[in-house]
Amino acid sequence: MSFVDKYIMPFANKLGNNRHLLAIRDALVGMIAITMIGSLSVLLTNLGQVPGIGKYYQNLMVSLFGERWNTLGSDIWWGTLAFMTIFAVFGIAHKLAKSYGDDGFEAMLVAAASFFVLIPQVANVSITPEGGEAVSGGMWGVISWNYFNATALFTGIIVAIVATEIFVRLAKVKYLVIKLPEGVPPAVSRSFAKLIPGMTTIFVIGLFGLLLRKFISDGAYLNDWINKVLVTPLTGAVDTMPFAILVVLLVHGFWILGLHGPNILGGITTPLMTKLGQENVNMYAQGVKDLGEYNVLAGSFLDAFVYLGGSGATLGLIIAMFIAGRKRNKQILALGTPPGIFQINEPILFGLPIVLNPIWFIPFILGPIIMTVVAYLSISLGLVHPVVADIPWVTPAIVGGLLATGGHISGAVLAAVNLLISVLIYLPFVIAVGRIEARKAKENTSTEPTVN
Repeated sequence: MSFVDKYIMPFANKLGNNRHLLAIRDALVGMIAITMIGSLSVLLTNLGQVPGIGKYYQNLMVSLFGERWNTLGSDIWWGTLAFMTIFAVFGIAHKLAKSYGDDGFEAMLVAAASFFVLIPQVANVSITPEGGEAVSGGMWGVISWNYFNATALFTGIIVAIVATEIFVRLAKVKYLVIKLPEGVPPAVSRSFAKLIPGMTTIFVIGLFGLLLRKFISDGAYLNDWINKVLVTPLTGAVDTMPFAILVVLLVHGFWILGLHGPNILGGITTPLMTKLGQENVNMYAQGVKDLGEYNVLAGSFLDAFVYLGGSGATLGLIIAMFIAGRKRNKQILALGTPPGIFQINEPILFGLPIVLNPIWFIPFILGPIIMTVVAYLSISLGLVHPVVADIPWVTPAIVGGLLATGGHISGAVLAAVNLLISVLIYLPFVIAVGRIEARKAKENTSTEPTVN
């Protein structure tokens, strides 16, 4: 605790006061209603896949809402999490501009336009005419939703910050400000005052995109180029502990920055782990008894033993807050615990928040790395049965370990041990945050003027 107070908290507080990080954090926190209902819709749609209770849940929902009951969750998800990057661009630009004394409205619109300038207008689609054969190819005006959801969040954050910085600085150059007569309505006058800065910002961003595609990215748009640069180093990886640690480190490092790590790395990790998992399933079906023949980093390995409660093993954080900070975190526990049981942790990530909150950097990243090492060694040494079944990612912790290993109790024990590890790692930080908040409350009370 002394080490955390002396060496970590001063740096965390300094970093936490950065205007750009504050804008990102405040925007993401402001989206809590969107992320919360979106997360619950995912749970609503996928709960029917959970072994054991899934059949009864589906029968109940069908009896209440009919055969197409799951379209409700899909519709809500489409209107919330599917457009998460767009909401973030608007929010970050608005908050950042206001930190400079601007009203933020024009900056918000300019940043959104700048983001749209940098995404491709052509998408590959497949159309099957009635009675004809399928025809596929590029179609102008069709945009993949991957440029709007959390996969593009990191790109959206960068564009929002850069566009807002350019716009705000240009808006302060008096030679670029158009002044209208006094009789003009204030709203019109303000819009025309920032006309040239807004147009210039969008033009500069568009020119950057053109130069990027011509000289740097070989024709790829910004988001595609960023994803390619980030995931390329992982292409030659195999079933090894260093690869497992690297994946977990990158996933949680991206999450800290507000980027959906599993989505970004999914293009590499999902095919690889699915292939390894299928090999395990085939060997298990053939009755292979030698556990050393099985792959370790296979199938649902991370969901069953590392992502307990979601990325960051935040179920351990929830338990730690129940132990040491229940009164202080009553509201976030009420919101985050039910979805957290089913591996959905956006309410914790954005509601606490963990994203872009320097205080939680260490436990959020360190815990899953330690859990990965423990799980990998336990399986590779033969102490725990390998993963031989693919489980839905919403399967609750411990139950997931049991089912992923084909019903072997060793899988449940490993998941329980890792959950305990995550609780022990989060607990000192929950206590430290409580002490900081108590200290700040005491300082605020002591500085309040005395009324005679």
